[in-house]
Amino acid sequence: MSRTPNNEQFHETMCTGKCSKVIGKLLFPLGICAMVANLLLYFPNGTILEVEQITDFVWFFHGIVGAGLLAFLPAFMMLGVGGEGCCANRCGMFLSVMLSALGAIGGAYCVVISAMGLVRGPLCDTGDGEYTYPFRNETEEDNYLFHQSTWSICKAPENIVLWNVTLFSILLGIGAIETVLCVIQVINGLFGVICGTCLRQRKTGVA
Repeated sequence: MSRTPNNEQFHETMCTGKCSKVIGKLLFPLGICAMVANLLLYFPNGTILEVEQITDFVWFFHGIVGAGLLAFLPAFMMLGVGGEGCCANRCGMFLSVMLSALGAIGGAYCVVISAMGLVRGPLCDTGDGEYTYPFRNETEEDNYLFHQSTWSICKAPENIVLWNVTLFSILLGIGAIETVLCVIQVINGLFGVICGTCLRQRKTGVA
């Protein structure tokens, strides 16, 4: 009995471009949420403040630029290389690696600034009409994050501590997720550069 090709088809075993497309779609909503969260930090509890009354770490634009704009750049590129079938090319994947590395830096930047904003605490009025940082002289053990009863020291803006803790925590989480996604894309993109965006395996039938 001889084995002769009866049916020949190409079976797609891996497409790095499709993986890029999925990551790109995830980065868009994350980037939008980061930008919104950063903007909300300027208006604690819906209050419009003077520039000098806004917590300093808000001005680092870590959600608008770091986890926002720098996440959109690789996202656009990933959607471009994530077409149907044998998608994009090595040049496109290489560019996505570069932009994803930039996105990972932006996400890490957002994580660092958010963590610092959480640890150092907000700028607020403690009741004497002066805006200060009442939690910045605390030791690590006495940090206000672990002693919610101390939050009431801030009289204005209303609920400023809860507002900052919530939004900085959201930004920290978004930045961490974006960093992981962009690192995954860097690895995925390197496979695409080395092996091509799609690997196909030939199947042969038996007569």
